Amino acid sequence: MLIAFSVAPSGAPAGAAASADASVHDAVAAAVAVVRASGLPHRTTSMFTEVEGEWDELMALVKAAVDAVQPYGSRVSLVLKADIRPGYTGELDGKIERLERAIDERGA
Repeated sequence: MLIAFSVAPSGAPAGAAASADASVHDAVAAAVAVVRASGLPHRTTSMFTEVEGEWDELMALVKAAVDAVQPYGSRVSLVLKADIRPGYTGELDGKIERLERAIDERGA
């Protein structure tokens, strides 16, 4: 199973003023640190983090990432997309490799 998720805080944390630049990079760094510590295959881009694993471990990881972001705001926004394909592993890279081959075959 593959998931792509994005988690970000909004609103000022309880008892704190809002950040002047409205950046969420510290909160995102906290979430990505949780993903990296999991040991699961992952990739972080400018907007999403993709992770490969089993249903239960991925859902626990998303919860842990949300928990890591919670102190940075009064609420947390989560966007989650999943590709549930039993019996397949290595798809974090496999899907990209098949796409690149298809592009190469077209001569693009």
